[in-house]
Amino acid sequence: MPDPSFYPALNATLNGTCAVLLITGRRFIAKQRVTAHRNTMIAAFITSAAFLTSYLYYHFGIRLTMPFQGHGWIRPVYFTLLLTHTTLAVVVLPMILVTLSRGLKARYDKHRRIARWTYPVWLYVSVTGVVIYFMLYHWFRA
Repeated sequence: MPDPSFYPALNATLNGTCAVLLITGRRFIAKQRVTAHRNTMIAAFITSAAFLTSYLYYHFGIRLTMPFQGHGWIRPVYFTLLLTHTTLAVVVLPMILVTLSRGLKARYDKHRRIARWTYPVWLYVSVTGVVIYFMLYHWFRA
């Protein structure tokens, strides 16, 4: 088993990779490059699934946590970011599954309808995951 301190950086990398894939996939569909969009979004889904697996293993298998070390005005900023990130991460999971399913079944009208909501929420969760990692493990370490 690798050193458990490896997992937060791995999880942030997976979140960051997912964000890049989401932006790339969105650009592909804007240029009507449907196959490239499909493949990129599947890669984003796989990356998110790898993140979720790693995250759950780290927090529930290894059971390690890191208290936030920041003080002053940054504490409510951090906890607001963490709350919105966590809440939207739970909300976006079924949205991702429905969006992906509709796209793969070529139900494009319904796919587009939900993707308009799924994309920004999924992107927010991915980006804020990276920001939370840096705030927790790098920016405000004692």
